[in-house]
Order: sequence, then C-alpha cells, then structure tokens
Amino acid sequence: MELRKGAHAPVPTSLLAVVVSWRSAHTVDAHALLVTESGLVRGDRDFVFFNAPRHASQAVTLDQEPAPGTARLSISLPRTEPDVARIVVSASLDDATFDQLPDLTLTVHAADGPIAQFTIDTIEDVQAMMFGEFYRRDGQWRFRAIGQGWSGGLAGLASEFGVTVDEPAGQPGAGTADRTRVPARSFQTSSADASHPNGRGASAPSRPDPTTTTEPSTIDPADAHRDRHSRTAVPGSPDPAARPHAGPPSTRPPALSRRVIDVPPPPPQDPDLADWHPDPETPDQLRWWDGDEWTASVHPHIHDHRARCPRCGNPLRRKLFGGHGQCKNCAEEIEEFLTHWRNRARRALAGPGTMSQEWIDVWAALRFQRIDEQRGRTLLREAGLTQVERMVAFAFADGEVFAEELEAFEHVVSELALSGPIVEDLRRRMHRGRTLSRLRAGELPTINTPGLHLDPDERVHLDLPAVHVRMLARGPRNTEGRLIGSSKKLRFVGDGTGIELPWNRVVSVHPEHGTVVLAATSARGGATFGVADPDYVAAALEGALRVSKRLVLTPGQRDSRSISQDVKAQVWQRDGGACVECGDGHYLEFDHIIPLSRGGATSATNLQILCRACNRAKGARI
Repeated sequence: MELRKGAHAPVPTSLLAVVVSWRSAHTVDAHALLVTESGLVRGDRDFVFFNAPRHASQAVTLDQEPAPGTARLSISLPRTEPDVARIVVSASLDDATFDQLPDLTLTVHAADGPIAQFTIDTIEDVQAMMFGEFYRRDGQWRFRAIGQGWSGGLAGLASEFGVTVDEPAGQPGAGTADRTRVPARSFQTSSADASHPNGRGASAPSRPDPTTTTEPSTIDPADAHRDRHSRTAVPGSPDPAARPHAGPPSTRPPALSRRVIDVPPPPPQDPDLADWHPDPETPDQLRWWDGDEWTASVHPHIHDHRARCPRCGNPLRRKLFGGHGQCKNCAEEIEEFLTHWRNRARRALAGPGTMSQEWIDVWAALRFQRIDEQRGRTLLREAGLTQVERMVAFAFADGEVFAEELEAFEHVVSELALSGPIVEDLRRRMHRGRTLSRLRAGELPTINTPGLHLDPDERVHLDLPAVHVRMLARGPRNTEGRLIGSSKKLRFVGDGTGIELPWNRVVSVHPEHGTVVLAATSARGGATFGVADPDYVAAALEGALRVSKRLVLTPGQRDSRSISQDVKAQVWQRDGGACVECGDGHYLEFDHIIPLSRGGATSATNLQILCRACNRAKGARI
C-alpha cells in the first residue's frame, strides 16, 4: 500500500521490519521512541538509537549492520508493553541534511512481504526527521505517515518526547564522533518494579556512565514535557530549535553524545539458566539473568535467612517456643501466585512437555518470584504421576518403546523428582520395553560359545536352557536341551535329538502362554519352546530373523499394531485416563476390544484403556 503524507493504514499485530532506504553514500541513523498517551517517554530506556540498540521489552531492535543505503528497525508489536501508546520512527544525519538524500523511502515489511510504503517528498534541510508512527486504535495497531523535519536535530527531536539529552564535552565536532554500536545506558530498578521474569516490566532511573564526561544540557526542561501536537509556530518563540522546521537555525543545539562501554558484565556460571545471581556490578544485591543477558531487575541479597524473610528481607516474628514464623505478606502472595502457576505448569506438562520452552519459562517464573522449586514439585506430584502413567501407556500401545520416549519419561521423572514404588516399576517397564525394542530392531548381543561348530561368518546371539514342546497323539512331549540362535539359523540341542531351522524357512516368531512359537514355511517345520523369559527370547529371535532377511518391518506384521499419537490421545481422553473395567489409574495399557488375531482394527473405536490385571484377564476374548 502506497501512503502519502498524513495517511494511515492498519498493520498486523506481529513482528514487523521498518526499512529506510535512500540513494547516496551518507549514513542515516534510525531510531525509535516508545511513548505513552501523554506523548512522552517513560524514561531514557524508551529511546532506541545507536547507543541503545535494543529496548528492554524486545519490542524494538535496531539493526546495527544494515545493508548499504538502508537503516532497519525490527518492531515486535506483540511484545509492546500495554502502557506504550505509540512507537515513533525517526532518523538523523551527522554530516548532511535530508534534502541531500534522493529517493528517501520508508517501507514496512511483514512476514509475507511489504505492507506499506511511504516516499518522502518536499524534504527540508534538516538533520532529524520523524517518518511516522505506529499507534493503537480500537485494540488494533495502525501506521501513520508523517514525514516531519526537525530543525533542532536529533537532540531537539529526542527532548521533545521527554528524553534527557547530555551535551557533549568538547568541540562542535563532537556530534560526528566515531560510531560505537554498543548500548550506552544501563538502568536499575528496585525489587518493587520486578513483575516479570525478564525484568522488563517498569522503567527505572538511569545510572551515570563512568566512561562519559557530560555537561548540563542547555535544553529547557519544561520543553521536554510539552506535547508536540500542542505546539504552534509563533513568531518570536523563545525555543525555535525544539519545534518543527521553520528555517535554518543560527546555532545548532547540543547533539547526543555517543558513549562507550568497554567491557560488558560477564555472564553467571550457568548462563543457560534464568535465575537470580550476584550482581556483577553491585555484589551486595542479586540481579536477574534471563538466560541471555542481565536485566534491570535487582533484589537485595539477604544473608541472614534465619531472622529475615529470604524473599522480601523483612524481619520474621519469633515463635513462643523458639524459631521464627512465616512472613505473612509473602505467604499470601506466594499462595495467590501458585494458584495460577500450577494451572499453567499442568498445561505445559500435558501439552508441549518438559523439554519445551514453555516448561522452561514456567520454572523461570517461579524462580523470579523467589519461591522454592521444591514447593512447585510438591504441587505437581499428582499431575506428574498421571503424566508418566500416560507416557508409559502410550509407549507400549504399539509394542515398541523408542529412545525418544524413554528419554522423555526420564526427563519428567527428573524434573519433578518423582520417586516411589510406582515410579520405579514404571521405569523398569520402560527400560525393559526399550531393551526388547532394540533386540527386535536387530541390535543383538554376541555370545562366545566354545565347542560349537559355526560357519566362518556365523555369530551366536542366544544360548540358554529351553524345553522343546511337541504335541503328540498321547499328549505333549517335553525335551530339555539348549536353544541356540545365531545369525544363520536356530538350533535346539537335546538328549538324543536336535533341530535346525534356517532363517529363510521361518515366517514369524511370537511369545504365547509362556512359550516361544516359531511358524515355518512347511506345516511340520514350526517349533514351540518353553523358556524362562519368553518375551526376551522372542525379541532376540525376531531381531535375528529381521537381520537375516533384511526386513524393514518386524516379522509377523507387527506394523499393524502401530497407533498414531492422535488416536492414543483420543482414546485416553475418552476413557478418562483410567481402566474402563475397574477404574484403576495405574499400570494402564491400550487393549484391542476385538483382538488383532480375530481381525480387529487399530482404531479409536476398537481401542480401550485397561489396567494390566484386567487386560490379562480379558486375554484374546472379545
């Protein structure tokens, strides 16, 4: 959309890029001011420019290395704080005036391309210009094209919106000092201003920069608090430098000094963890590190935790029989905060999970409020047990436990410090399920069997006692011996008897009623073996068969048991995460109502939640 001077257009509430472009070798400094309904900034931190290229709220960021002939600002409207009514986009020059820049254009880009373009014409010989502004209207954001020059330069424009301007010490050429793209201001807030874990919720008084020598500003402080819209061009006005351009100024007002910070404060020992750490500049207080940088939020460092509240530092009341009571004010605040925090944590636990950024932010918010993490874990214990039960049931629903599922299970247990017999039993099931899945996938151990004749490239993966079960007319006949599974074939060596089954003759392997059943290509070629651990033996033999035949899928069409995550979640939600027979919430399993062996489908309508006992009792019955 092409805009003319004074026109406005709606913009999406998203991350936008504002690009100023021109055709010349001059360098233009872009900047932005975040102002309230009063038309003034809340403090110097609301001025984003070459010495302070990023706003504390991350709403505005200045690109310090733009393409030649451009200046760029990134504006995140969703991150803009509620009390910011407008974001003014402006720019300035040190060694020229804007009338010397041909094709001066401002373009607003969204994720899918340009959405507004403003070509500035009838430009005056000024060194500062206000291109436009983003403003709120009826809950939405809009952009207004302004294109107004400022004869007072950058200092006059900034002071118009309430920014404190420091006059540079030195010659008039100080305004053209070397560019140092480093934030010049550092701010400090009291603990009463800290309301967000990023420490960016309130303005703060600025601290003096020890690397800069400044003189008192000659700008009238009263002019800094005057709304620019209320100004009128009156002949003989005592402050011509602070109003829109009315002619070439006789003397230039002081320019903004470009200050330098030599060495930024070092990060804490654990830079990935958002937490309170000793302030590198003031060790007697704590400062909030948000995981990327130091913020403005500080808190007194309470050393005597026995007599003072470790959260607010107020003295604690002594109990009649010794010791100290709780801080009443903090106790009420913590209870109110934990009520909402628990709901948020439960949503993150059941949704994105404990490896998501949302989960990290949940615990960062708890630490920011200086609440013991163990208290949060206690609140989430029941939700955590329900979640690990759900994870185990989901993992075993299709008979395979993958490495990602085991890692996610262990992460939940570790994050919430879960323990107890139920958790330990679930952990054993998950590890055993993972072991069986690796065996079925062909990750087989190699066993040394001296005295056994093997082919040159044959390896033994299984060697254990077994009973060969044969069904005769007189009844079953059991023969004890050794079951040997190798990369070439399956052998059974017994008293006066022996069996060899090459893998190319075996169709499937599965456990059944405490035995391992092998189906072969011929009617009399199969075999049944009784072993101590049928599940383990069947998984190892399936893995050997899969490697031998170079199969992609596990033998016996195990892929038909695969259940998508959406179907699992639908069945879990429908059955309330409990056994449909007895209502138990532990040791849950997904059961096919009509078994697969009888043609049942793997669908939500043919699946139900049963506990282990009810599932074993049901068996293969319908």
